[in-house]
Amino acid sequence: MDKLDELEVFVAVVQQGSLASAARRLRRSPPAITRSLASLETRFAASLIERTTRQLSPTPAGLLLFERAKALLGDYQQALQDSKRTQLTGLLRVTAPVQFGRKHIAPLVMAFLDRYPDIQIELLLNDSYQDLIESGLDMAVRIGQLRDSSLVAVEVGSVQRLLLASPDYLAKAGTPATPADLASHNLIAGTSVSSTREWRFGQGENQERVRIQPVMMVNEVETQLIAARAGRGITRLLSYQASEDLQQGKLVEILAVHRPAAQPVQLVTQNLKYMPARVRAFWDVAREALPTLNCFRPESLMPVKKQTNSAG
Repeated sequence: MDKLDELEVFVAVVQQGSLASAARRLRRSPPAITRSLASLETRFAASLIERTTRQLSPTPAGLLLFERAKALLGDYQQALQDSKRTQLTGLLRVTAPVQFGRKHIAPLVMAFLDRYPDIQIELLLNDSYQDLIESGLDMAVRIGQLRDSSLVAVEVGSVQRLLLASPDYLAKAGTPATPADLASHNLIAGTSVSSTREWRFGQGENQERVRIQPVMMVNEVETQLIAARAGRGITRLLSYQASEDLQQGKLVEILAVHRPAAQPVQLVTQNLKYMPARVRAFWDVAREALPTLNCFRPESLMPVKKQTNSAG
């Protein structure tokens, strides 16, 4: 038997107080535990365990060995973990909201894999909350305030919640001047409870809540955009979701002075200190790249002026 393995058996016997309990903990047979302990005592030429009818306890020599063996085994396990953390291989699991992940995280993942071909990435795009620990995730992109304060987070940008409609719809139905005017308009909402019952406007103490009755409710962002572009009504989305439509003039923002407070976009993980190398590598790449995204800039919400060719 390996010498380190003998020490593991000895430590388990002392901690458990019996050969049978140590065998169950290590998933070995009691005779195998007895042979390992006997081999270790022969090697040390000393009795390490006092055997009584009710319990096993270490001798003075055994107690000294127990303390040193426990420390040695702990150092060995730490060395194994440190070795694993320095390897740029293995599976990395990342989650992000669907639209943000599709537009911004997927391209980042593909560029990262070109740089680190021995790493595999599972990208889970989901608009519902995904618990990192329960779902076995290494990292997440979160939009909004965090539910779990024990997580490590770094803000990489912020987004606005905008009220949007097509120019054609506003030309037919008119442009609301206040949040209360929405009662007379066709509204397109998401399917979450908060999205279908009320919309909030303004910030802090001046926040205004408006009860809504949507004519259309959709559980997916792209379909909300399709409906709004088609002039079916007014919808409410995050700025990064509609930035291309705003730049192209397909949608325009209304009630801009009543915007709620900006929502932080955060990169989230469980632990920085014991982060595996593959997770650290992606964390560093994402932390550097995401703040430079055009969708976080105010000008991304402005229509792009078309250039005209002048003769002469």
